[in-house]
Amino acid sequence: MNPVATQFGKNLLRYRAKAGISQEALGFRASLHRTEVGLLERGERLPRIDTMLKLAGGLGLPPARLLEDIAWNAGEVTAGRFAVTGDQGYD
Repeated sequence: MNPVATQFGKNLLRYRAKAGISQEALGFRASLHRTEVGLLERGERLPRIDTMLKLAGGLGLPPARLLEDIAWNAGEVTAGRFAVTGDQGYD
């Protein structure tokens, strides 16, 4: 699995659980189907930018919260790459 998709899914699940809402409720708030929310939470899919903005809006969060612990490491001699930076203890 893609580590970026996995970390995004963990972030999404954490904030949805913290909001105390179901996948279906978040889907309704974000104008997405609940199966899309589930695919994203399981790391089976990466969202488009507009989908990420809808999810953040549905959760009442700044979009950056859904990107916590995901970073891009620029390459110098080799190509750049994404990295999951680890759990920073965000709540």
